Amino acid sequence: MSDPEGSERNRAAFPGFPSQAEAGVNATDEDVRLMLAFSTGDDAAFDALFGRWAAPLLRYLERMLRDAAGAEELVQEVFLRVHGARERYQPQARFSTWLYRIATNLALNELRRPHRRALHTRLDEPDGPALAAGGPAAEDAFDARRLSARVDHELASLPERQRAALCLTAVEGLSYAEVAAALEISESAVKALVHRARTALAERIGNEE
Repeated sequence: MSDPEGSERNRAAFPGFPSQAEAGVNATDEDVRLMLAFSTGDDAAFDALFGRWAAPLLRYLERMLRDAAGAEELVQEVFLRVHGARERYQPQARFSTWLYRIATNLALNELRRPHRRALHTRLDEPDGPALAAGGPAAEDAFDARRLSARVDHELASLPERQRAALCLTAVEGLSYAEVAAALEISESAVKALVHRARTALAERIGNEE
């Protein structure tokens, strides 16, 4: 069962990450309805699911892989898996939980490939247009972007399952129960992974300041 308040606490307890999945988190019934419609031959329902979930999945996979092109390929692969499951789909869990389970398994498999190398972002050059100089607001925004870039950088150094658990809770807004289902582990194991990830990031970021 979804735990919106718990999900909100997960995000609030880990500053530096914006919430990315509000548009889809509360749409469980509609997602299931669309998937069931697709399973009976409604191809437009599949297009609708892609439109609802492609962007959140891409953001999640980019954080997991640190590779935009690789993340885009995996998003396509996720939806190929969804398409292939149309005739055997059973709504035994939230659609988002099932979707993130597919995405996470694909990401973990990709990260284990010998050729995979973490891509690093220079912490002193945040993405996007340069901020105008002069003024507290501009300085605050710049500091926030530097913090976000630093968190992203350190996130890539975490063990894979810690990274997945933290991204799914703190960024995507899933509850511990949903992450447990997505990672196919217990809720207590999810809590332990998230705690270790938060502690490691806090120590590394604190040591750099």
